[in-house]
Amino acid sequence: MAAGGFCKLPTGSVVVALNLPRPTADGTGCVRVLVHAQNRARALTRLRNLGMRAVYLRGNAAPPTPDEITAVLHHPDGLIWRTAPDNGVATGPELAQELWHPIRALLRRPAATP
Repeated sequence: MAAGGFCKLPTGSVVVALNLPRPTADGTGCVRVLVHAQNRARALTRLRNLGMRAVYLRGNAAPPTPDEITAVLHHPDGLIWRTAPDNGVATGPELAQELWHPIRALLRRPAATP
């Protein structure tokens, strides 16, 4: 299910993009996660260290778009996400309305209601 890909930058670092299931109780929907790191292994390690243990990158079927690369390079953490479209392709006007979120907003646990 995890479509993804990477792009090597002229500086030698990489941007990895992954479509992952949303980590919620119902598990509905997917998110597109972007990671900027020195190499692919370090990018995946960053996600695993956040608790996303079963994250793998197989192939390069859905590499990051130029707009996604720009977004992750301009974020101070170099780790962002937003809702992925139903077709799994992270391009098009349907995504233009949602902004990128820092990864801590995705991993934040909802407050318990009595």
